[in-house]
Amino acid sequence: MLDDAKLQQWNALIATLSKEELTWIHGYIAGKLSIGNTNTTAIAQPTTTISQKVTIAYGTETGNSKKLAADFAAKAKKAGINAKLVSLDQYRLADLSKEDYFVTVISTQGDGEPPVAAKKFYDHIHQNGFTVPKMKYGVLALGDTSYPMFCKTGEDVDAQFEKLGATRFAPLKKCDLDYDREANEWFNQVLQTINAPAAATAPIPTDVATPAKRVTTKKTYTGTIAANINLNGSGSNKQTHHIEIIADDVEYECGNSLGVVPENDLEVVLSILTIVGINQDKIVEFKKESDTILNILTKKANITYLQENTIKKYAAIIGQAIPIVRMDLLDVLKIYPVKNAEQFEEVLGILNAIPPRLYTIASSPIAHTGEVHLTVAKDVFEVDGVQKFGLCSRYLSLQKPDTQLNFFIQPNKRFKLVEPTKDIIMIGPGTGIAPFRAFVAERDATGATGRNWLFFGDQHFTTDFSYQTEWQNWYSTGVLTKISLAFSRDQEQKVYVQHRMLEQAKELYEWIDNGAIVYLAGTKNPMGKDVEHTLVQIIKEQGHKTEEQAAEYFEKMKDELRFMEDLY
Repeated sequence: MLDDAKLQQWNALIATLSKEELTWIHGYIAGKLSIGNTNTTAIAQPTTTISQKVTIAYGTETGNSKKLAADFAAKAKKAGINAKLVSLDQYRLADLSKEDYFVTVISTQGDGEPPVAAKKFYDHIHQNGFTVPKMKYGVLALGDTSYPMFCKTGEDVDAQFEKLGATRFAPLKKCDLDYDREANEWFNQVLQTINAPAAATAPIPTDVATPAKRVTTKKTYTGTIAANINLNGSGSNKQTHHIEIIADDVEYECGNSLGVVPENDLEVVLSILTIVGINQDKIVEFKKESDTILNILTKKANITYLQENTIKKYAAIIGQAIPIVRMDLLDVLKIYPVKNAEQFEEVLGILNAIPPRLYTIASSPIAHTGEVHLTVAKDVFEVDGVQKFGLCSRYLSLQKPDTQLNFFIQPNKRFKLVEPTKDIIMIGPGTGIAPFRAFVAERDATGATGRNWLFFGDQHFTTDFSYQTEWQNWYSTGVLTKISLAFSRDQEQKVYVQHRMLEQAKELYEWIDNGAIVYLAGTKNPMGKDVEHTLVQIIKEQGHKTEEQAAEYFEKMKDELRFMEDLY
């Protein structure tokens, strides 16, 4: 029998607990009461079999979030937790208010947008009119630090759940492309918290989360450059490289991407070393690894387009006020120099690792056995009148035949070649042509019977028609059923792929309405959005639908993977 004071404390505690938490306490007390029992097995096991419940929901574009979530669910079940695994595009949104523990694994696409499969969920939680005060949540965000909006979707979901009245029981975790170890460490902490629910009663602040350190866990291949050819003709405004890599053990599928970590320009690195006055052979530590400062600055540390938080940390180290804008390290050192070499070593500690860059593969594993091909546009731009280059595109454009290249393969489950009997429509201007060269080569090699229609565009027919001979051969042999070309600068008024789509609207809609799969690849803005808008317009006009019906039709195509995109 408890005295009045203890009884009041007990009543105050249980008033805050859920049914599952009360069940856990019941089992815990039962175990304590059996301390005197000589059967040690009985001491270790609670008298009830009812476990905590957690929903693990994933939103993915490439399949990474799904794989992680599935691994987490399996681990939770082994720990005695009732884990429900669900894709966010299949999740019943009305169930949010009923959730107890809710873990979201979600990636970020392009400029901070949610994956297609998670868009309805994302939009729903950002609408007003409901709260989820019962929910205890944790968010694992996947992203790529080479993009300014690193893990923005995960950040948005985490912040919105808090606004909806949910309790953050695990800190927001932001992971880069190599995420396995840190993601699993985070989930182990989640399991411990769920199994000890009292620890989850106090909200956890969001600012405890930090981006994951890059740890290479993917299988790394070493290939040999067999060819590096500029696809553009003399007089072109562009420089697009077709790169062939020989790697006998490489495994990939059409639609996958190749990831490579570029090296920094040696001339820039030597300029940095000269400015700070440090010996290039000095051994220093970077990300818990020791190496010469020359190798670190060349092969490991990101010194281009530093993120704003890195600039803030740099300003704190040198004790000066610096405008928080993204700059290259060399420019920062010239304008706001360090005091000495020792201070520069401190600066090394705040630099991120060079993030991998991803390129959609332009070859077929069947048609190009033992090889993987890339289509890389050299990125050239100006900053304050000074010509600059994209780090990785320049690095790859300079690779000579017979040199070696380390890379990994990044799967993409939402951009893949379908059954050989299906008709496909491929829309890929510029370097968006890469995956479609792979698709058609694969269909040719396997004797696929589905029809193939390509929409391609660039600036000029004579200088910018990538893989022209191959497309002509595929067309002449019947592998390529139709080809619609748009060269924007060959006439006074610019013509793009969406204009060719409108010209072919009737037949295009017939293909789509008869089950053809539509693929879109290339730049997201403005091309990707323009093409999507054009597709909806064609569906509306040719299908005799309202604006709303056409939009619903298009969304259904996305849900059923009858429309797949690979935009950057």
